[in-house]
Amino acid sequence: MSSVKDYFSSLGSGILSLVKGMSVTGKEFITPKITEKYPENRETHEWPERFRAVLELIYDENGNHKCIGCGICERSCPNGTIKLETKIVDTPDGKKKKKLDKYIYDLGSCTFCQLCVTNCPQHALKFKNDFEQAVFTRSKLVKQLNYLPEPPEPELTPEQKAKIEADRLARIEAAKKAAAEKKAAMEKAVAEKAAEGEQPKSE
Repeated sequence: MSSVKDYFSSLGSGILSLVKGMSVTGKEFITPKITEKYPENRETHEWPERFRAVLELIYDENGNHKCIGCGICERSCPNGTIKLETKIVDTPDGKKKKKLDKYIYDLGSCTFCQLCVTNCPQHALKFKNDFEQAVFTRSKLVKQLNYLPEPPEPELTPEQKAKIEADRLARIEAAKKAAAEKKAAMEKAVAEKAAEGEQPKSE
């Protein structure tokens, strides 16, 4: 009798398990489908804002970016994905200025950690969600992010040039005056020391 009882008990458990499984399957038949229709909906699909696909420089409406070539993003990258090439240019006021020449980014080795974006002091970088970056050769994954031509240095007006020249001459005159005062003070100190040495010693 025990074997018959065990048989019907196991049979009942199996039927109950089957009913539970079929109920789950039946619910999925009537659940609205959420399958992606890519690439048919490529034009209308909205990707999540946090999705990271490829790094890019942020350009404003005038075609200028904020990158100053400081190299913090290059040093922050854990696997050498970013390489910066900079150059020194002369500004109209006669000073030297470091400027970005080439911003090289290797998408093939990027881990999308976003350390470059979070550490950029100028907020000149961002990740866009354009993930269609498949290519046939690895060399095409190496991108130059500063693809737009760099704007020339602004020209100074005659008034600005005159002011800069006047400031330069004023600094020269101030330096000459400070040097002359220092020289006079040293000569005075030497003369006083020599005068003290010539005085007769008291018996």
